[in-house]
Amino acid sequence: QVQLVESGGGLVQAGGSLRLSCASSGLTFSSYPMGWFRQAPGKEREFVAAISWTDNTYYADSVKGRFTISRDNAKNTVYLQMNSLKPEDTAVYYCAVRPRTGITRILTGVYDYDYWGQGTQVTVSS
Repeated sequence: QVQLVESGGGLVQAGGSLRLSCASSGLTFSSYPMGWFRQAPGKEREFVAAISWTDNTYYADSVKGRFTISRDNAKNTVYLQMNSLKPEDTAVYYCAVRPRTGITRILTGVYDYDYWGQGTQVTVSS
């Protein structure tokens, strides 16, 4: 059974940093594309960052230059390093995976992914 568990969220002041982790189990982690999304109250879930199984990365314009996605295949974990945080980054952050091999393109859509974690809250105060 595929399971994704996010951690690392919390309350931080504007300009601060957080590192989110997403630990996976039940799948061959290194072969699949993974992504981070976020959802603020009253808004739709939106794409934040993605990484392919070949370690190509892609970011939403709103986080480019501030956030970094990476993966540690030995630990079956994907990370999201968030720097220079802004109040508008406040949201519940979710990681997702599409357990299909051979996908080289970057996946940015909510419906591109099959499994999701439960989310971790990030709150940035001004």
